[in-house]
Amino acid sequence: MSTFDDVAAVLSESKGIALDRITPESTFADLGLDSLDTMDLLMTFEDKFKITLDFNLEIKKVSDLVGFIDESKK
Repeated sequence: MSTFDDVAAVLSESKGIALDRITPESTFADLGLDSLDTMDLLMTFEDKFKITLDFNLEIKKVSDLVGFIDESKK
């Protein structure tokens, strides 16, 4: 399973977003998420992937998050 697939699954499960709505180019705003939702999700992803994400990162799209997760896992 790819990082994108894992991220999409978490978004779907935790926020009730249909998987078919989630694409790499989706912004969190497109998915109906506000800044508090995004912060909560970042903490979820830190726990899931055992990484540390800088909360000051410019994460607007799902692909941004996937890229940062992949870089952090190296």
